[in-house]
Amino acid sequence: MIIDFLVKKFVTDYENVEKVSVRTSYGVLASVTGIFCNVFLFLLKGSIGFFLQSISVMADAFNNLSDAGSSVIGLIGVKMASKPADKEHPFGHGRLEYIAALAVAFLVLQIGFTFFKEAIQKIRNPEELNFQMVSVVILLLSIGVKLWLGMLNRRLGKRIDSKVMLATATDAMGDVIVTSATIVSLVIFQVTGVNVDGFVGLGVSLVVMWAGIGIARDTLEPLIGEPVAPEEYERITRFVESYDGIVGSHDLIVHNYGPGRSMGSIHAEVPNDVGIEISHEIIDRIERDAIKRLGIFLVIHMDPVETKDAKVLEIRHKVEQILEAVDPAVSIHDFRMVSGEEQSNLIFDMVVPFDYDEEKEKELKQTLYKLLKLTDGNYQCVITVERSYVSHAKE
Repeated sequence: MIIDFLVKKFVTDYENVEKVSVRTSYGVLASVTGIFCNVFLFLLKGSIGFFLQSISVMADAFNNLSDAGSSVIGLIGVKMASKPADKEHPFGHGRLEYIAALAVAFLVLQIGFTFFKEAIQKIRNPEELNFQMVSVVILLLSIGVKLWLGMLNRRLGKRIDSKVMLATATDAMGDVIVTSATIVSLVIFQVTGVNVDGFVGLGVSLVVMWAGIGIARDTLEPLIGEPVAPEEYERITRFVESYDGIVGSHDLIVHNYGPGRSMGSIHAEVPNDVGIEISHEIIDRIERDAIKRLGIFLVIHMDPVETKDAKVLEIRHKVEQILEAVDPAVSIHDFRMVSGEEQSNLIFDMVVPFDYDEEKEKELKQTLYKLLKLTDGNYQCVITVERSYVSHAKE
């Protein structure tokens, strides 16, 4: 396909998508292609709109020009984001790509609002349209170009996990709807003589503004801070737990410093009967390998846990079974047991979804405590509640 040909032609080492330089090449390819296609469509539809005196066609044309401007800003953002880390910015400049996308969102919103006002004027004072079949054919051609651009950005965006490119793909599909609506207004005028150009232009402007709001929302999320995606959570925890000497992991938090630039922290559980130097060496090796193999700077906290005491393991399993029955979205870690003559303290951390309020946490703790008391009246629980930083998935 054309997309695969372009990638192989212009992206060196295109399979190594974790590499910053490769991600930058993907971004440049998508931006330059977007600039070329959108300028072409602007010139084509702008001339048609001027000839037809159609506000909906002109709105569609200038929407393409804003898309070209968006691609220019995206190109600048991608190039700036690829700058290496320096003394003032030790984590690199990757977030500049998000800031560039935010500028694109405001540009799209401005274009949409401008044509919203013009559409209102057109509804109040409609002008005669000049229908030409060749115009409809050209607009159909533009739909084909936008569909292809949407496919390009979606495919490349998924390949390098770029929110900006995926947002651009969504914007392109919105343009397909916009242009389709423009064609409908021309056909309605030709068939019925009813001029709905202003109303269609109003709809076009609303679609454009909605696309701008969507791009802004998708861009602000990583800037403000997002939870870990379930796939990323599984990828990192599987990697850490694949090493001999690691029996489990929890409390993963990932900080995004731009596409392909992440820093994370995680707790790794190690057997409590293994020497601290040995476990520390394993942890160091995982941290070094994480940079090479995952492209993430990972800081690992070491938690010693019981792995051989059958009684402790049995009680932990019992607690996990009770929690699974009460609330499958909750998990535990750092389980310890301190036995005395009259009572046994069960000490552990309980991880709940982020949206649980204090009342629900309290109710959950009380339910768990009562059920454990039925198992053994000597059990006393010391529970520390933690929040999950994984989106739509339990830890």
